[in-house]
Amino acid sequence: MRPFLLGTRPLTVFSLRRAMNDQQLLRYSRHILLDEIDIEGQSRLLAAHALVIGAGGLGSPAALYLASAGLGKITLVDDDTVDLTNLQRQILHTTERVGQLKVASGKTALAQLNPEVEVIALAERLEDARLNALIADATVVLDCSDNFATRHAINRACVKHRVPLVSGAAIRFDGQISVFDSRSDTSPCYACLFPPDRHFEEVQCSTMGVFAPLVGIIGTMQAAEALKLVAAVGTSLAGRLLILDARSMEWTSITLARDRNCPVCGVRHPV
Repeated sequence: MRPFLLGTRPLTVFSLRRAMNDQQLLRYSRHILLDEIDIEGQSRLLAAHALVIGAGGLGSPAALYLASAGLGKITLVDDDTVDLTNLQRQILHTTERVGQLKVASGKTALAQLNPEVEVIALAERLEDARLNALIADATVVLDCSDNFATRHAINRACVKHRVPLVSGAAIRFDGQISVFDSRSDTSPCYACLFPPDRHFEEVQCSTMGVFAPLVGIIGTMQAAEALKLVAAVGTSLAGRLLILDARSMEWTSITLARDRNCPVCGVRHPV
């Protein structure tokens, strides 16, 4: 039987089957029944490490679905605390946990959902060196942050370490999602779409509002794209940007191309 690589170790289907216990086979049986995932794909999920930056509206559904699906290690990063205004949309948190650190509240929720998942809670705002170290150790990164500076820092580190990035955003009734997969030499990065030297209006939920289910839609799709990347299933959103108008529930798909002059991933500006 031909082995394949999971992390750095060549594994066969037989060794993967032995690595999964009976409880895991039962818990993840509905994934295993899917031909596209099966035991091999589920075992890749169990061995993977997802870095989720932001434990708010997007990070809540994303982290919940990653944990329920059996992604083995989740590092949850956020330096904020749970506020009553968060509870309209941030489903990781509860009224009883208002005032707690969001990552502590999130770790509690994920442990209740799936105690097998290793959850690392980091209550910090990541600087470049720390961000680089965390991303270098990740299988996939989910950007669930809410500002351009953080998104660009995450993108730079993902390009540097060639780690796939699943990026989502939501405000008012408008959402967007894409995948920036720097493992491919033809895939654009976040800076190809939003050049860091160009000014974009910074809008936040605290001043503009956000439709509660919108962050659930986008965050859940981020989890789906991350799981697909890890399990090597289907075709990712790399090279495409999906934009949702939740008022009419209409999607727009835009094709993205890599910018050869991009200051982050362009051939003239290697990271």
